[in-house]
Amino acid sequence: MEVIGRGAVCPLPETPLVVGVGASRGVSVGEVIGLVETVLAEAGLSPSGVAELATVEAKAGETGLLMAAERLGVPLCGYPAAALAAVEVPNPSAVPLAAVGTAGVAEAAALLAAGPGGELLVAKRKSAPRGRPGMATCAVARRPVAAKSGQAGQRRPAVDRPDAGQ
Repeated sequence: MEVIGRGAVCPLPETPLVVGVGASRGVSVGEVIGLVETVLAEAGLSPSGVAELATVEAKAGETGLLMAAERLGVPLCGYPAAALAAVEVPNPSAVPLAAVGTAGVAEAAALLAAGPGGELLVAKRKSAPRGRPGMATCAVARRPVAAKSGQAGQRRPAVDRPDAGQ
């Protein structure tokens, strides 16, 4: 995985959302940001909950994606096409398969970045600018919420237990 942008490799747990993005060459930052903000708003999700933008490595150098990540204040992480191709997605497409070698970029990147137990909250959506075909797609996944220290299912060290030493 290639991390581009701010360089925050391990996003904070209080930012559990990952936005997977796919893009055509030359996509504008306005088109990417507009799509991401619209999708988040329609789903009732806050941009402040986004931990990273995720895409395929072949598109991780696109200026529109880099600038969108910068505007959101998150890293842009590029994942290998082979890793994305191994992720089962609900809306596969021949277009990215022919272009970059995976049947899904936005959904697969979101799910892969969310990690094991991640949940797809918003399926792939395509931008719809007036007068031309859309050049961006995005999907949103949520990382699993880790149990906090002391909650059921998680053992605390013996020194913290009241019965320690007995």
